[in-house]
This record gives sequence, structure tokens and C-alpha cells, in this order.
Amino acid sequence: MNKVLITGKTQLLAVIGYPVEHSLSPVMHNAAIAELGLDYIYLPLPIKPENLEVAIAGLAAMEVVGFSVTIPHKQAIMPLLSEISPIAKVIGAVNTVSRQNQGWLGTNTDIEGFIAPLQTTYQQDWSQKTALILGYGGAARAVVAGCHQLGLAQIHVVGRNMQKLAEFRKSWGNSPLAAKLQTHLWEDLGKLIPQANLLVNTTPVGMYPHVNQSPVSQEDLQNLSPGAIAYDLIYIPQPTQFLQQAQKQGAIVIDGLEMLLQQGVAALKIWLNRDTVPVDVMRQAVQNYLIR
Repeated sequence: MNKVLITGKTQLLAVIGYPVEHSLSPVMHNAAIAELGLDYIYLPLPIKPENLEVAIAGLAAMEVVGFSVTIPHKQAIMPLLSEISPIAKVIGAVNTVSRQNQGWLGTNTDIEGFIAPLQTTYQQDWSQKTALILGYGGAARAVVAGCHQLGLAQIHVVGRNMQKLAEFRKSWGNSPLAAKLQTHLWEDLGKLIPQANLLVNTTPVGMYPHVNQSPVSQEDLQNLSPGAIAYDLIYIPQPTQFLQQAQKQGAIVIDGLEMLLQQGVAALKIWLNRDTVPVDVMRQAVQNYLIR
């Protein structure tokens, strides 16, 4: 693989979040850039929530080409952008930003990333299936939209704050998706898990460095049906405590690595204005990094 050479003409791409030191996005994007022989560099930028507005102005001043958005900025960034794509408006969260007519255009590639392994590796008839989603943040919104796109019959969202759950439910309006959606407090998790064909963790619980935590107790996970799919959007550590416990119950497990890869592929196509990018190079770079 060619090494990235930084010059005075090198164009900037980035990921913003807080924290971002765990992010694998620079690994995969810089591998693709090197493979393509382009004069770009992709940098991780830790931005505290209170600094988000000034940071976005700074990125514009530096003529950054585009950037990824991760926790906790996916929703907070929306009022700071010039334009929001229809899909990002539906989801209510942005994970990819690009320059558009001297302003920022925000979109969301998380749906593509989330459903990719469910459409390829784990193909099945979803029309009679039930999804149980842990959390109600920006990532959860993409997962709900992805489950609707796959055609799941029921979508249950679980959270700890009744008001936020009510707002989450209301935010989908009277769309066809809303008819499938139900929200529940965390105390209901135990009785919901046996119904789940797809159990998705969208919370940061279990993310590095808190690798011994799980969003679901071992007792509750014992009620997960064998053959159900447990999907954790977290990709460090591999596997998370949640997935380790689910696998012991006979679940099929998916970590967040393929979602990260596929949403990144979609983002890179936008920034570089290309129809294809070297997906296999990106995947291999991440896998090599994780086994160092």
C-alpha cells in the first residue's frame, strides 16, 4: 500500500466527536485514500459539545472538504448546517457532512451501514420479525429507519427517560413507520427480549474503555431466543460484553465493524465524488489494526 504523503496541497477530511480516540474511521479512510493515490488526509478531531458551533465555523474557515459526525453531535449539529438531506431529516440525525455551495450539507449514511450485513450475510424474510432497539439517540433513529426499510413487522424502542421516549415516538409523526413503532421504559426489557428476532444496542454502554459493561443484564439475556440476531453498533472491543453474553444464549452476533465500514464507504463516495472506493482495502486495514 502507498503511504499518505502530506503536502501543502493536501485536502482535509475528518471525524468529529467526543471522545474520538477509539475511532477506526481514520484507519479505513486513510487506507482507501492511499490506495487511490489521492492527496487527502482524514483526521480525528475531539470536539467537546460546548465547542461544537465554533468548531464547525473553524472547519469551514480551514476549507475542510467534509467530515464524519459521531457521538454526541449527530443531532446537535443539525441547526449549524446550511442544508439537511431528506434522509437525514427523516432520521433526525447527521453522520456525514460535505461542502455544498460554500455551506455545509448534512446527510446520514448510517442506514446503509446498518442494513448492509442484514441484507447480505443474514438474508431472511423480515416481514414477520420483531426488532428491539436499546436507546433513542441519533444512531437509534437510523436503526429504526433501517428496520422499517427492511420491512420488520414491529419495532420496539427501550429507554430510561419517559419524556425522551415520548418525544422519540412523536417525532416520527403519522408516517407508515410510526404504525410499527412502540416505546418502552427500561424496566420492560425483560418481557420484551423473548419477542425479539433482532436485538440492537445503539447505546455507548460497553464501549471502550468501559469494556466490562453491558446494556442488558445476563439474567435478561437468558430469555433471548436461540437464533435471534444480537447486533451491537459498538466495534471496540470485539466482541462486546453484550455480544459475548448473547452468543452464549445461541444468538447470531453482529458487531459494529461492518456498519462502520459500509457507512464510511458511502461517505467517502460523497466526499470524493466517486462511484466506487476500495471497500476490501478499507476492511482489511481495520482488521489488521484490530489484531495488532
